[in-house]
Amino acid sequence: MRKLIFLIFLVTVFFSCKEKQKEEVMVVIDETVYLKPELNEKSANYLYHFAFECIDQEYPNKLGQVLGDKTYLKEPSELHPTFYGCFDWHSSVHGHWTLLNIIKKFPNFEHNEAILKKLKTTITKENILKEITYFEDEHNKNFERTYGWAWLLKIAETLQDWDHAEAKLMYADLKPLVEVIEKKYMEFLPKLKYPIRVGEHPNTAFGLSLALDYAKKYAPDLALMISEKAKTYYMNDKGCPVTWEPGGFDFLSPCLQEASLMLKVLSKEEFITWFDAFLPDFRNNPSLYLEVAEVTDRSDGKLAHLDGLNFSRAWCLYEIGKVLNNEKMISLANKHFQYSYEKMDSGEYAGAHWLASFGLYAILKSN
Repeated sequence: MRKLIFLIFLVTVFFSCKEKQKEEVMVVIDETVYLKPELNEKSANYLYHFAFECIDQEYPNKLGQVLGDKTYLKEPSELHPTFYGCFDWHSSVHGHWTLLNIIKKFPNFEHNEAILKKLKTTITKENILKEITYFEDEHNKNFERTYGWAWLLKIAETLQDWDHAEAKLMYADLKPLVEVIEKKYMEFLPKLKYPIRVGEHPNTAFGLSLALDYAKKYAPDLALMISEKAKTYYMNDKGCPVTWEPGGFDFLSPCLQEASLMLKVLSKEEFITWFDAFLPDFRNNPSLYLEVAEVTDRSDGKLAHLDGLNFSRAWCLYEIGKVLNNEKMISLANKHFQYSYEKMDSGEYAGAHWLASFGLYAILKSN
C-alpha cells in the first residue's frame, strides 16, 4: 500500500513538473517582444545600397523574353534601357521604386545626389519609348503581366505624390509607359474570368492591390474596374486554407494578399464580416495559423523567395491589423519582418537584387 501511495506521489510530481514547464515555456513565448520596424537614416542606409548597386548591373540577367526570330537576341540594356538591371525587369522596376521612396522620405539623405544621378540616366524619354516598343511587340505583349505592371504603377504613384521638380520631370518621361500599362490592365481584366491564386508573380490579388493604390488617385476608371473584379473574384470566398501555406517557392501569401485587396474595396464593417468567414478565428489567434517561413539556402533564388514571403505577410498583417486595431496581428507582422530583415545582407544576389523593396514596403505599411 505504501509503495502504491509513493508511486502515485511520484507520478503526480512528474506531471506537475511537466505542466509547470509548459507554463514557463508559454510565458517566454507570450513575453517575446518583436519591435516594429522604422524607416530612419539607419534603415534607409541599409536598404538603399541593394537597389542602388543593382539597377545598372546588367548581368546575371533573366529576360523572360519570347523570341520572334534571331533579331530578338539583344543585350538586356538594349531591349530594356530603363529597367535592365537587378537580374530581371520587374526587380529593376521595384528597385527604382525603392530608391525613389527613400529619397522622397529623406530630402537630405547623404546619397540623394548619387541616386538621382542614376535615376536620371535610366528614366529618360528615349529609354521609355524603347520600353514601350518592347511591350507593343506581338510576341511580348503580355510581358510582366501583372506583377511587373503593378510595380510600374507604384513608381507612377510615388512620382505623382512627390512635389519635387525632378519627380515631375521623371514622371513626364515615364508617363507614356504608364498609359500603356493602364490600357493593358483595362483590356486584360475583363477577359480574366478566374483569379490566379498562387504565391508567386502571377497572383491576381497582388497585381490588383498595388494597381488599386495608384488607380484610386490617378485612374478612376481602372480603380472602378479593379474594385468590381475583386468583388467578383473573391467576395464569396470562405475558409481560405492558410495553414497550407507556404509553398516552397512562395513570396506571397495567397490568403493574406486576397484579404489585403478586399480591405481596400470593402467598408470596415463589410470587411470584418467577410474576413471572419474567409479566415475564421484568425483575428483572435493569428499565430496559430502562421509561422515565420524559414529559408534554408539563400543562394537558391527560389528558396530565397521565402524571405520575401515574410515581408509580404508582414505588410498584409500591418494593413489589416491597423484597420482592425489588432495588436496580435501587428506583433506577428513584426516577428515575420525581423526574421528576414538582417538576413538580406547575406551576400547572395539571389535575394539582394529584390528583397530591399519588399522590406521597405513592409516598413512603410507598419507606420
